[in-house]
Parts: sequence; C-alpha cells; structure tokens
Amino acid sequence: MSVEVLTMGRVGVDVYPLQIGVGLEDVETFGKYLGGSPTNVAVAAARLGRSSAVITRTGDDPFGRFVHQALQGFGVDDRHVSPVPELATPVTFCEIFPPDDFPLYFYRLPTAPDLVIRAAELDLDAIRAADIFWVTGTGLSVEPSREATLAALQARSGRAATSGATVLDLDYRPMFWSSRAEATQQYARALPHATVAIGNIDEVETAVGEREPRAAAKALRAAGVHLAVVKQGPAGVLGERVAADGSVESVEVPPVPVDVVNGLGAGDAFGGALCHGLLAGWPLERVLAFANAAGALVASRLACADAMPTPDEVEALLLPTSNEAR
Repeated sequence: MSVEVLTMGRVGVDVYPLQIGVGLEDVETFGKYLGGSPTNVAVAAARLGRSSAVITRTGDDPFGRFVHQALQGFGVDDRHVSPVPELATPVTFCEIFPPDDFPLYFYRLPTAPDLVIRAAELDLDAIRAADIFWVTGTGLSVEPSREATLAALQARSGRAATSGATVLDLDYRPMFWSSRAEATQQYARALPHATVAIGNIDEVETAVGEREPRAAAKALRAAGVHLAVVKQGPAGVLGERVAADGSVESVEVPPVPVDVVNGLGAGDAFGGALCHGLLAGWPLERVLAFANAAGALVASRLACADAMPTPDEVEALLLPTSNEAR
C-alpha cells in the first residue's frame, strides 16, 4: 500500500524542559516527545490529513517501543521502522531561551540506529510509489546511511517532476559531519536526484556556496531541482519553481508573527505543510504561505511532533493576512 508522504532518516526521543529560560542543570521537570526531523515531517503531514510513513531505525529498547507507539498514535505508518539490537534509541535534550536561542544536545553515540539504515534493506517499490519522498542531509553524513539515502534517491530518479516530488531537506548540522566541505560534496551527489530542495541560509550556502537567497535558489535549480525553497528566518521564505515551459516562477512570502516559545519544530511543521500544499496542487504562493503559518504555530508551542497543527489551525492563523489583502 503506497502512502502520500514517505520520509526517511532521523528519529529519537525529545526530552524537553518544562521550564522556559532555565539551563539544563537547573531544570526540574521534563516532557517526553517523539522527535527527529523527517519523523516530525511525517507527523506534520498526517496531522494535515495525509497518509504518511517513515523509514528509520531505533534501538531494541523501551524508547524504541515508545517511537512505535507514538507513530501509531499520530497515524503514521511504522512498518518501515526496525530495531538495531546493539544500539540505543537516541535521546535529544534542549534548552529553551525564547525568542531565538534553543541549544540542542544530541545523545547518538557510538552511532544512531537511523544512521545504519542499509541500502539492501530498503523497500524500493514503496519508495517509488510514494507521492512525495523526503530525505535529509543528515542521512548523507556517514555510511551505511549515505549509500542507502543515495540508493533511495536514485530509485526515485525515474519519476517525472509532475508525477510527484523527491525532497532533499538540506538539514545541515555540523555535529554530524567531519567537515562542511564533506557535506558540500555529498549534497552535490544527492541534488541531481531531487526535484525539491529546501534549506535555511546556512544550509543552502553549505550546499551550493551561495548565501544570497536568489543566487542560492538559482544555484539549486542549476543543480537539478525544480523547486528551490530558501528559508530566511525573519525575512520570510523565497521559493523558485521551474515551469514545464522552462520559465521560472519566483515567490517571496513574509514571516507570520507569533510569540515564540520553542522554534525547534518550526522547520518540520513547514516541511509537512509544504508536502500538503504540493499534493493539493496549490499555487506556489499559497503553498509557501500555508507552510510558513504551520511553522509559526509550532514555534509558538513547546513540543515538536505533539505540536503539529491541523488544517483549521493553520487557516485560522492565515485568515487575518487574507483579510488585510482584501
């Protein structure tokens, strides 16, 4: 059975403080949540009514069982989630200092189970059948995950851009790489197999050497993608899409103002909403505005996966903007 949104990569358990503006050494209580960027994207898509699944691996431990329970509770297909007996399910802590300081502490040693996804174990038929397939840069950081991620992308290469989307979320996190130069090299291998690339300013600079948004979008398109999305933080989002006739549509949408509580899940909410809008066939401006609003909603909440919004919540946040435009 195929799904609309199939993601692949990082998973874990987020252990987030219930006190805001307090260092971890002084936190007294924590909440436990499902985490990992591509896993959160699958949850976000499911919350918006899309069928979704995730390809990942956990430890054979209580937190691994929690991952399955949480995925099932969110309505995300967990059939492609398998255990690695000798490794522990990763745990991630954060500190919350609004509006823009959210240090993350990853416990993924000696390695994370999601980095030992192997190419030979992939269900390539399921990968080809998904309407949208989403991978992240983290999956390219080490073997055997690197080979598996590239094999999955190559399996998608035969799909026309009009019949689905293959998304590379650049997701550059320095602690997972030996160097920025290595990340640049591996992104260059992956981009020709993607139809959509998405990243913030630092991530697109790592991928294509350009920091100015329009230059970065042009470089991503030159690398082979049909839709380049550059997230600019307080400056909003730029999207550039190549039409069937070769013309380029360029759209910028402003940020949605909210009182930020925890910005860590905003990008994943954006990703799930982007998938939703692409599947709906919306105009690019509406896709980006909807995704922006979804991200803003999660930034105004404490958790990540648990905070993913419903369609009605996103539309309600967009409504004042729509009224102002009239």
